Amino acid sequence: METSPTIAAVDLGSNSFRLQVGRVVDDQVYPLDSLREPVRLAAGLTADKHLDDAAQARAIECLKRFGERLRGMPPGAVRAVGTNTLRVARNARDFMPRFEAALGFPIEVVAGREEARLIYLGVAHSLPATPEKRLVVDIGGGSTEFIIGAGNQPHKLESLYMGCVSYSLRYFPDGRIGKSHMKHAELAARIEVETIRKQFSRKHWQQAVGSSGTARAIGDILEANGWSASGISGGGMERLRGALLKAGDAAKLELPGLREDRIAVLPGGFAIMSAIFAELDVEHMALANGAMRQGILWDMIGRAHRRDMRELTVRQFVKRYHVESNHAHRVERLALKLFEQLAGGDKAQREYPMLMLSWAARLHEIGFTVAHTGYHKHSAYIIGHADMPGFSKMEQAQLSLLVLAHRGSLDKLRGMVEKDVDWTLLFALRLAALLHRSRSEVRLPAIHASKKKSTFTVELDARWLAANPLTAAELRDEIKAWNKLDIDLSVPQLAEIEAEALAAD
Repeated sequence: METSPTIAAVDLGSNSFRLQVGRVVDDQVYPLDSLREPVRLAAGLTADKHLDDAAQARAIECLKRFGERLRGMPPGAVRAVGTNTLRVARNARDFMPRFEAALGFPIEVVAGREEARLIYLGVAHSLPATPEKRLVVDIGGGSTEFIIGAGNQPHKLESLYMGCVSYSLRYFPDGRIGKSHMKHAELAARIEVETIRKQFSRKHWQQAVGSSGTARAIGDILEANGWSASGISGGGMERLRGALLKAGDAAKLELPGLREDRIAVLPGGFAIMSAIFAELDVEHMALANGAMRQGILWDMIGRAHRRDMRELTVRQFVKRYHVESNHAHRVERLALKLFEQLAGGDKAQREYPMLMLSWAARLHEIGFTVAHTGYHKHSAYIIGHADMPGFSKMEQAQLSLLVLAHRGSLDKLRGMVEKDVDWTLLFALRLAALLHRSRSEVRLPAIHASKKKSTFTVELDARWLAANPLTAAELRDEIKAWNKLDIDLSVPQLAEIEAEALAAD
């Protein structure tokens, strides 16, 4: 995978949508352009976690504008990432195709800890190198991410379900800022932060850093009013609390340094920051220019230079779950060979599906650590629910499905597989696992696989099949399994050995 000279990151946050365009020169990213729009996506979440039509309309209009800026860029040069609101919205499957059509590029939705990793990557590259451990805090519209790391490496990652938009709506209705409102908001936030206090307490880090909108907004206000020389101080926070309570209403806030688009969400963001200062013993928080969108850009460069976090995660899972690596690599090699034969076409178009197939083959037996019976179901569950740094939720879901379907009945796939390439991936993995059932370094005959419309054809040496009756029987069962889905599988040599057997009788 090569890096395009111009790359772009789209951060679909719960408060704002952001676009960052950069130019890559000698493994460095130089900013070219940026756009930001306060979409307030989290404000459109209903009580039953459905994103309402108004919020969808705001998002689509923004994405159309972003799409115009990105028009003409190659697919691999743009990465769009959705965060908390898109994670929790129950009707995401209905509206996401419209979001992607408006933007013109696929949208990944990442888990909270993966969001935290990308945030840390962006922050770390924007700060001077230091051996000190840093606590990085990012208060978003619907969630808050916490990271402890050193250099460019995060050590602890956490995401809590509290954000400036959700807290402002919940605890400061119609913008009212009373003492009781603030007390309840801060208490709720402190209860959330208390769950991670032990792992993120002051003894684990030397410097606190805030990134993104809320931290920047609070820091700007404190500096503009002379309440903090730089960044966010405990004393400055107390002065800001007094100003908020004195105003009594967000609409009446007139503070130097306060942008108009931050007014509505400042009370909720302040309450969360106040809880963080109190629970984690923060006395001062520096501000970083880098955030998630920059982290996405750096992650794209890493993938292009074979420093893909997803590959590292797969290797860690193989080690953690004691996978029999020799067998996994045998299945992987054959599956990739079969997919290349079946898919044909442009090499660049095969690159990403083959990555997914490679990872699925290496992970398909991690469920053995739970139980041998139904291990493929355990493997699929682990992949679908574990924290897998570098992977989006959609990628984990696709990997989980591939692993679930590599053996057993295909009936479970009804309505779950839509794309032709996914059927091809499934077929390649199933056939590779079937032919390597002996789990030994057996010499397989030449295999040729082809696909035409809804028919797979596999050609094997007839004499080899006759000498391996178990494999022949399993291939017959496989033919029946695919036929139930109205997909034909043809193995011509099976008919040959059956005809020879009848003639011998």
